[in-house]
Amino acid sequence: MTELLFYHLQRRPLESVLPSLLEKSLERGWRVVVQAGSDERVDALDAHLWTYRDDSFLPHGTDRDGFLAEHPILLTVKDHNPNGAVVRFLVERAPLPPDAASYRRIVVMFDGEDEEALAEARVTWREKKAEGFEVTYWQCDENGRWHKRG
Repeated sequence: MTELLFYHLQRRPLESVLPSLLEKSLERGWRVVVQAGSDERVDALDAHLWTYRDDSFLPHGTDRDGFLAEHPILLTVKDHNPNGAVVRFLVERAPLPPDAASYRRIVVMFDGEDEEALAEARVTWREKKAEGFEVTYWQCDENGRWHKRG
């Protein structure tokens, strides 16, 4: 069964949280798709993942780069899975893909300061839990550590 993880972004922005989660996914040998809500967000993440740390970068590409099957991390606005990802990150209110149940894990990252995004996450939580998905809720404490809350 697909794990559905909800990350409530309040104390840390997406740009500080996403790279470490992507690193952990690659360490586990998982291929990843990051689906954003806009081409502008894809472009911003594309630039950020090359430079987020002085001593490292995350190997990735966008769905405009070609050779989509070869990218260990693929950034896109589409609901496709051309690189055979087992993990999908949804950012900037990107919707769950029709094939959600085919993933090992889906990570929904939502802005806790955006009331509409928060409401959408709550609805998705209830719906997917009722459908049998294994859902968990993660929240960051004041020290920057993530804790499972549900």
